[in-house]
Amino acid sequence: MIKVFLLLMLFSVPDQPSVRYNASLYFTETECNIAKENYMTAYRSKSQEYKDTTKTKALCIPFDSFPVTTMKNTNA
Repeated sequence: MIKVFLLLMLFSVPDQPSVRYNASLYFTETECNIAKENYMTAYRSKSQEYKDTTKTKALCIPFDSFPVTTMKNTNA
């Protein structure tokens, strides 16, 4: 088993039937936290009008996994 980190990005906009999400997998917590901070920095740089109509949250979730053979290590 290996530990991987899932970056889960949740976002909500008015008049949508559900909360939307996107996710990315990372080999290290550091890689995940860097990607999370980059995502949140991009959101914070948006206009206030955008932020008033789009809510988001990002989480790094640790997960014990069998080896992932199709993923490249980015060594962030």
